[in-house]
Amino acid sequence: MPSPWVPLEANPALFAAWCTKLGLDTSQYTFHDVFGLDDELLAMVPQPAEAVLLLYPITSRSEAQREQEDMNPPMPVAHMLWFPQTIGNACGTIGLLHAIANSRAWDAVGADTPLAKLLTRARHVAPEERSRLLEASQELSTAHAAVAEQGQTEAPDAQDDVNLHFVALVRSPTGQLVELDGRRRGPLIRANDVPADGLLPAAAHFIRAHYMAQDPEQVQFSIVALGPSM
Repeated sequence: MPSPWVPLEANPALFAAWCTKLGLDTSQYTFHDVFGLDDELLAMVPQPAEAVLLLYPITSRSEAQREQEDMNPPMPVAHMLWFPQTIGNACGTIGLLHAIANSRAWDAVGADTPLAKLLTRARHVAPEERSRLLEASQELSTAHAAVAEQGQTEAPDAQDDVNLHFVALVRSPTGQLVELDGRRRGPLIRANDVPADGLLPAAAHFIRAHYMAQDPEQVQFSIVALGPSM
């Protein structure tokens, strides 16, 4: 098994720094805090959102739900790039890859950049090989490490048992809300008929019903949206 990484903080400025290092033009797309799931707070987020990153607490309830869902193989989702996670604490970087690769932000990735090379190659290999691409990418591990050390809170040690996990929510070309999580068996369809500009409210509804409702006493949720730069 590869050595674990230091976890990333759910911080839009750090995500933007990660993107700049690897090749996304953040003058076109960048990350924004989502301060709550009420309509008036969602309206503060620049639209249209291209992806939503959720950091949630891993609990006995969330693990039981994950294990129950994983008993059945996920429905196939066309034109969706998904990475299995084999590196401990790499869920933040994998969430960023999922968000960019499966949204219009991909169009703002510079040609011949580390991000363009990695994602282009990943689209042409099986999921198992994609995880090996991540393990072998020095540019990716270096960017992750540099950003992880810049957080507003003290970064935990790479060997620490961290009970927080990132997933990405994106809209498929056919209007499905898709959850992308490297710990799962593949992309998960969470809703259908999502309008082209309706990802954020659809994701908010899903997060509230699927994650927050099952652990109502938990407060360690953080949400960041990928959208147009201001």
